Amino acid sequence: MLINRRQFLIVSSAIVFHPVRFVDAQPEYPETIRALQMAYASEIQAHFNYLAYTQKAILQNYPGIAHLFISFANSESLHARNFKQILSGLGTQGWESPKAEVKISSTRVNLRNALDFELKDIDQRYPQIYEKSKPENHEEAIRNILYAWDSEKQHRDLIKMMRSGTGIFFGILSKKIEEVSVQYFVCQLCGSTMIELPTDHCPICNGHASQYMEVERAN
Repeated sequence: MLINRRQFLIVSSAIVFHPVRFVDAQPEYPETIRALQMAYASEIQAHFNYLAYTQKAILQNYPGIAHLFISFANSESLHARNFKQILSGLGTQGWESPKAEVKISSTRVNLRNALDFELKDIDQRYPQIYEKSKPENHEEAIRNILYAWDSEKQHRDLIKMMRSGTGIFFGILSKKIEEVSVQYFVCQLCGSTMIELPTDHCPICNGHASQYMEVERAN
């Protein structure tokens, strides 16, 4: 079973994929541009990781875990979209998305790798990206960097409870995941990912709750 065409378009429509070419930074915000390029590359990598992990989980008959992964793929594509729009506004026309190299293992290992990737984003990549961009004070760039950073923390919180179960207890863990029906909602403004629809506003970007879209299960 594979992700159907409609689901692929949902998670990928925010990004146009082309060969990579980073142009020289513009003089007014050179460090901000470099920071956004780093962030964009990381989000593209995460997006393709999660698409591949989704397919593997479906093939191994873990639809609940596939649903988690496809929700994250949706979120990461929105982060990438936002960064690309800001970069285009800074005059970096002509650079394109990097080629993502995806390593696929068993779903057990993919879960562990997903958490490691999120933790690295939270603890290393986004602190570096934020510090690089902060001195130039480009408000839109900093705002979206912080949105993405906070969203990655949501991803961490959704999967950190699984880490202890990705070893010898994975069979027990996966059975529990598959027995529980979980909904995932992603804010189409900032990529916030939640299992309950906010009653009023997004906790990350403060956008109206109507901006959230429920992510369908992959099949």
